[in-house]
Amino acid sequence: MTKVNKKRNLVTLLLFAAFIVLMVVAAFTTTAQSVQKSFWALVPPIVAISLALATKEVYSSLFVGVLAGGLLYSGFNFEGTINHIFSGNYEVDGETVSYGIINVLSDSYNVGILIFLVILGAMVALMNRAGGSAAFGKWAATHIKSRVGVMLSTILLGALIFIDDYFNCLTVGSVMKPVTDKQKISRSKLAYLIDSTAAPICIIAPISSWAAAVSGFVEGENGMALFLKAIPFNFYALLTIVMMVAMALMKFDYGPMAKHEANALNGDIYSGQKAEEENEEEVSVNGKVIDLVFPIVTLIICCVIGMIYTGGFFSGTDFITAFSECDAPLGLVFGSFIAMVLTVIFYLIRNVLNFSDCMACLPKGFKAMVPAILILTLAWSLKSMTDSLGAAEYVAGLVESGAAGLMNFLPAIIFLIAIGLSFATGTSWGTFGILIPIVVSAFQTVDYQLMIVAISACMAGAVCGDHCSPISDTTIMASAGAECNHVNHVSTQLPYAITCAAVSFVAYIVAGFTTNAFISLPIGIVLMVGTLFAIKFITKKKA
Repeated sequence: MTKVNKKRNLVTLLLFAAFIVLMVVAAFTTTAQSVQKSFWALVPPIVAISLALATKEVYSSLFVGVLAGGLLYSGFNFEGTINHIFSGNYEVDGETVSYGIINVLSDSYNVGILIFLVILGAMVALMNRAGGSAAFGKWAATHIKSRVGVMLSTILLGALIFIDDYFNCLTVGSVMKPVTDKQKISRSKLAYLIDSTAAPICIIAPISSWAAAVSGFVEGENGMALFLKAIPFNFYALLTIVMMVAMALMKFDYGPMAKHEANALNGDIYSGQKAEEENEEEVSVNGKVIDLVFPIVTLIICCVIGMIYTGGFFSGTDFITAFSECDAPLGLVFGSFIAMVLTVIFYLIRNVLNFSDCMACLPKGFKAMVPAILILTLAWSLKSMTDSLGAAEYVAGLVESGAAGLMNFLPAIIFLIAIGLSFATGTSWGTFGILIPIVVSAFQTVDYQLMIVAISACMAGAVCGDHCSPISDTTIMASAGAECNHVNHVSTQLPYAITCAAVSFVAYIVAGFTTNAFISLPIGIVLMVGTLFAIKFITKKKA
């Protein structure tokens, strides 16, 4: 056993011992009622995230977090804990709400996401088997000859696929993996680029599932109009894009990512943590670039049609309304299934695959998505634990109690609170649902322009926390899309996200006093670029 493994095992044992001590303290100092809507409601995600980052093992860490939630909710009753973990129920405003592992897996929204993942996994397997991915890799190798060019191309592709973040993560990953591998770019860096062009792009795209979600949380105002006005103030999303482009052009990395990139240049693109064995089956020699382009274009078109269909577009609803009222998971399932059928027909006509080969790709695609499905299931279950403990109400109370005296600083404060809530729960949409109504009610009759800044701070903070969190579904999808070890992705991305969050926080302080995007956004961009130059100088000097 190496020194590194011994050290990691020791850290793991110490953390589990600390967890046991924490639960013993809670058992003697709390009751099932006293933990509700208190800081204890945030303990399960804090435990899970701490263990995942320290032990590099995500499955057991998430389950320990779920276990902590069950113990706290039941008052450390054995039967109550088991019931709550697997099929919990609790009362909210007189209605029974079901939570737990079994219930999150039976939720129609979650099932839609899982089916979409499986179909996308099958399509990726089809494209690989047909030789489309390999052909695109060869084409890109002759046209994109530098690491900078490949990274900028990945960013551009991510920016073009702005419909939905899940769709973005898996599509960009499947297209760009062969290209980034040719240029010896680490899978951790690819996962970062994918993750940073998923939620940050979707949250500033008016035609996206995210815009629809945000609009739906605004009551008493035109939700889409507010969303459009908030885009220039969405500093974290905009500065993340600036940061990616600037770092690609400046040709440097820092933190754990620098080590992963150095390993990749030496031939180890996984940094010793390969996610899954891949591309081991026979690849068609007849594959061409069109065998990759056709499925991707078909997927985009079909998914857009599927989403507006579920919003009632073909029943007379206008396009924007249909998009804002769509059932995104259901629409993505419809679109991806039709795209997969059309792809199979296309490959049969082109004679690059026979029918048996196409069907063999279905279980292979499912198998490739099993790790992501398992992590998503545990992450959703962990979120259900925090919901049952009243974490959302606890944070909402903190925001409301602090809204009166710090009006100009409130956008920056809301940004930090949104980061914390999204990071702990792993959901940016849940954070929107909690904070946006509070922001609207606090500012609606006081300062309309400041309300726009505060709403944008809520959205930006939610995306930032989601970007940092190991239990975020988008972060999990980025790892799956890049076929990168999940903890590697989280640990390498975290310093970049924190840097961008720090600059965004300063920009929100400026925006709180000026309420002018033409002043605060340029200041944020200058600070972002200046910070990167300073980090490059410091890291170069240390090296």
